[in-house]
Amino acid sequence: MNTSLIPADAHFAVAAALFAIALFGFWAERQSWGKVLTGAVWVLLLAILASNVALIPKSADFYGLVFSYFVPVLIPLFLLRADVRKIIAESGRVGVAFLLAAVGSALGAMVGVNLLDLGAKEAELGGIFTATYVGGSVNYAALIQATGFDDASVISAATAVDSLMSALFLAVIAIMPASQWLMGRFAERDHSQEIENDSSDVSSEENVPTISAFSLCAALVFSISVVALSDALILFLQNVFEGSNFKPLRYIFITVLSVLPATFAPKTMQSLRGGEEIGLILAFVFFAAICAGADVFALLGTAPILLAFVVILLLVHGGIVFIGAWCINKGLGFWGSKSASAKLSLPELIIASNAAILGATTAPALAMARGWPALVTPGILVGVAGYIIGTPLGILVVSLLSK
Repeated sequence: MNTSLIPADAHFAVAAALFAIALFGFWAERQSWGKVLTGAVWVLLLAILASNVALIPKSADFYGLVFSYFVPVLIPLFLLRADVRKIIAESGRVGVAFLLAAVGSALGAMVGVNLLDLGAKEAELGGIFTATYVGGSVNYAALIQATGFDDASVISAATAVDSLMSALFLAVIAIMPASQWLMGRFAERDHSQEIENDSSDVSSEENVPTISAFSLCAALVFSISVVALSDALILFLQNVFEGSNFKPLRYIFITVLSVLPATFAPKTMQSLRGGEEIGLILAFVFFAAICAGADVFALLGTAPILLAFVVILLLVHGGIVFIGAWCINKGLGFWGSKSASAKLSLPELIIASNAAILGATTAPALAMARGWPALVTPGILVGVAGYIIGTPLGILVVSLLSK
């Protein structure tokens, strides 16, 4: 017996409710009172509230459609500008720092899983947190789908804990430069001068392609085609290598096939304006669908252990990034003055760590807020790199923890 106001079999009504919850998330984060949380968190809270007061069903066929079709399609939309050559060429020292951050997140997840009892699916949880703390919400969604993690209460608790700890982590790294002692432990470098744009880059708003029906349709065609090609490739490999299971590689194939055109035809891919916005909408609807099945009491019971897990992960991450960089700088010191340009500064480490834990959007914002405009572009680039490697790294962590 269906006890929710919107019946589970009223597919369009369920769809309307999920999209309305996503719309609320976008609206809330634009309000002065709503800026304290991200839009994704508002979506999470409203979806949990709506399902627990029986406004929307805890399970519905449309939720399955979201899990099966929205998640794979949104990934290529987030990677339209993932030009690997540009990331490698222009991220520089921040790119090196980001590699430390990615390793730190992965090791932190593995240490946390080994120290705590997170339940039967602790390997999957380790992979999910690795993915989101290297990439972002797109990788978070991809790992949930790839691993078949279906406990809505745990996912809701994980999202809430992630949001809380990410905010605290941002506050900590934002105040670190205030310590002259800390600044002095790393390379001293002036990041206050903005890096001049290459003359070949778009330099004025007049030359930036506008969002149009054509660009939106082209972005969707590209994204859906990537997913279709990935599935066809998996089917081909399954037929060639009978008895082997290539399905877990689906999201790696999607990532690779998205990155290749973004790297070798960047101008064409950048013209697909509006694709990332569509991807963000689909991501918010996914969060609403996944949290609709959450049970509040189960969520509260799960949160404390997840909180301890994330604290361990972030401590290991911070240790690898900052202590690891200090050791690298010391090692480079033996090479004399010639190695000075390779040493890492505290601002570079902070922006790289920010890009990994909080994503490509907050890293440039922090760089500007701290008066480091030279780190804005590298911050964006390594954030995009996180979208590329977050999913494969998360899957690798799941594989290692499952042994």
